[in-house]
Amino acid sequence: MNLKTLKLFLLFPVFLCPLLLIAQVQKATLSGYIKDAQSGETLIGASVYISELQTGATSNEYGFYSLSVEPGTYNVEYSYLGFETITKQVELNANTTLSVEMGENVTELVEVVVTSEAEDRNVTNTEMSVNKLSIKTITKVPALLGEVDVIRSIQLLPGVATVGEGATGFNVRGGGVDQNLVLLDEAPVYNSSHLFGFFSVFNPDAVKDVKLYKGGIPARYGGRLSSILDVRMKEGNSKRLAVSGGVGLIFSRLAVEAPIVKDKASFIVAARRSYIDVLAKPFLSGDLGDSKLNFYDLTLKTNYTINEKNRIYLSGYLGRDVFGFGDAAGFNWGNATATFRWNHLFNDRLFSNFTAYYSDYDYQINFGNEATNTFDWDASILNYSLKADMSYYINPNNQLTFGGQAILYEFSPGNAIGVSEGEETNFSLDKKNALEAGIFVENEQKINSRLSLHYGARLSYFNYLGEGTAYEFEETEPGKAKSLVSSRTFDDWESIETYANIEPRASVKYQLNSSTSLKASYNRMAQYIHLISNSTAATPVDVWTPSTNNIKPQVADQYALGVFKNFKDNKYITSAEVYYKDFQNIVDFIDGANLFINELLEAELLNAEGRAYGLELQVEKKKGRFTGWVSYTLARTERKVAGINNDEWFPSRFDQLHNLSVTTFYELNKRVTFSANFVLNSGTPATFPTDRFTQQGYVIPHVASNSRSNVRIPAYHRLDVSATIKGKKKEGKRFESEWVIGVYNVYNRRNPFSIYFRQQEVRPAQGQPINTEAVQLSVIGNFIPSVSYNFKF
Repeated sequence: MNLKTLKLFLLFPVFLCPLLLIAQVQKATLSGYIKDAQSGETLIGASVYISELQTGATSNEYGFYSLSVEPGTYNVEYSYLGFETITKQVELNANTTLSVEMGENVTELVEVVVTSEAEDRNVTNTEMSVNKLSIKTITKVPALLGEVDVIRSIQLLPGVATVGEGATGFNVRGGGVDQNLVLLDEAPVYNSSHLFGFFSVFNPDAVKDVKLYKGGIPARYGGRLSSILDVRMKEGNSKRLAVSGGVGLIFSRLAVEAPIVKDKASFIVAARRSYIDVLAKPFLSGDLGDSKLNFYDLTLKTNYTINEKNRIYLSGYLGRDVFGFGDAAGFNWGNATATFRWNHLFNDRLFSNFTAYYSDYDYQINFGNEATNTFDWDASILNYSLKADMSYYINPNNQLTFGGQAILYEFSPGNAIGVSEGEETNFSLDKKNALEAGIFVENEQKINSRLSLHYGARLSYFNYLGEGTAYEFEETEPGKAKSLVSSRTFDDWESIETYANIEPRASVKYQLNSSTSLKASYNRMAQYIHLISNSTAATPVDVWTPSTNNIKPQVADQYALGVFKNFKDNKYITSAEVYYKDFQNIVDFIDGANLFINELLEAELLNAEGRAYGLELQVEKKKGRFTGWVSYTLARTERKVAGINNDEWFPSRFDQLHNLSVTTFYELNKRVTFSANFVLNSGTPATFPTDRFTQQGYVIPHVASNSRSNVRIPAYHRLDVSATIKGKKKEGKRFESEWVIGVYNVYNRRNPFSIYFRQQEVRPAQGQPINTEAVQLSVIGNFIPSVSYNFKF
């Protein structure tokens, strides 16, 4: 990036300054917070509308809204789906603060919807390629063993996929699992799964809001190529003590929330633990008697309203998966995060949030139950961050957002110590440090009643730092390992390599009529950290590494175009989007790369380019007893690497041509709800041998021409059903309960996770052919019934 380009970016906010002149001094500002009357929780995306002016605003992530209009007396309408609409007459002759509390609409049947904002927001809002799942919807989706799961629920949305059961993370529009930025109260979560992807780390009792950005990503987000999953936690009930929980076949959970000072400070604590090892213990003996097989997590948050202009939050998460096979072997991994946030109102129009967070993800492996013969390995990624976000509500037609962030990384790619016959050997790799920083500015602007824009840019900077050794390699032959040329040692915090990128973002919406709109978006994203994994699905022990002098930052440009149409007074919502994404500097590997404790790993990495394109369709029914949605994705995801596959494009390992999901809910009455979902995906690519060699009775597979992804495994499909039966609620009592009965994989489908080859166990006689066979691995091969009990009071 040259100096001229940098100057243009830094002057970008100046270009927006004329917008500030639009805000006339005579205007009065109405601002405040919108909350749930029962719990005191702020409501995200609630609508504020002045009918006389036909203008309005929505509340931000902290429930704050601001609306500047000409002085006068107006009827102000506050609305939020599932809540009673409130209308207040406001005499607005000066800046006025008005916070409201909204009560739930208990007269209607509970609606199961994909968004909890304004009914037509999908059509009228500039956002596209964005899905917001309410926690009420997530709790009703049929799930494995009846356990509510955020990650598995978003996999039912268009453009979101997974390579199969037992795979951690998710894939969005052709991106890898490491190209999704998963945030929990703004802190990154590097492994979002428990039990190898069967459950997510998010406790549903503590989750308030889930929002997925697949495209048109605002400039305030950065660091990943494909998506942003923004999960917000509850603040805690500020009105009264509330307890909720559940007991299932595999784990139980409990959440407690209560006011510390009523309407001023509150907290929530939520915990889960599985008990597979407890149930199995009576059946294990001998060396396996002390086996451990469990996961747990603890989520907590507290907040304090200092005054009308200041509020602070403190939240944290601690979770771990533990697998131990007696004293002989074991492995475990876990996330830990902590977030401190300070909301400050400089004035009625300028809202700010300052964030400091800590995030740590580590993973460990150990073998050997004798002190003289052991192996211990651990690795981690640790980061600290400071962030500032400012929102200036210029007028109802312009909202300017700007800010910056700095992240300090510490990578520990492998601390390994082996002991053999009492002799200790240290295989540990050097730690790596890095600094990532970014500043951004964006504006959401309404040009007229039909045309709206959301545009901005982000300047990102990355510095790979010492202490450590940097290696220089030269390419010998495309697709092969590079040869070492030289090495250089750097002191602590000495700069080794720097990178910078300008990341423009833009979205536009044109309103054809009250129920139809056209939208388009473009975004460039840069990613400076990489997950080193060459398996079909990411595993908990894959290693993270920064961009270095040999590993360039990944960059992706995405273009999207969509049409959004609602029918019958927003009863039916439809959307169709097409997208094209171009990837640069994707990390790939030579054939047979050694990724484990390899000091010269960078010599075995290849630089790839990629492309992904597709069509996403969604139809959703929002009202009535029968609700749900159908989503379909037609997509291609391809890679191209010099020296691999004859230098031709080949499907990536998570390419799926067809991806169909049908999710339905039927409310029989106010106590009984039936749910079902069906999933049908094309098989993912695999690389099979094209021929073989034999050597001393052993088969050596061979892939001709370095081909990749030359076959596909069979298609994946599955049907799940469940029924939720609520207990009778006694008048005047707060206790509520429900039973959830379900069946996962109803018709016993044995979906292939992978296919591998093996030869016969007995070596054949000399001169006899050696037989080999293909073996299909299915993680789940039978239907799984479940029953769970949930309660709250």
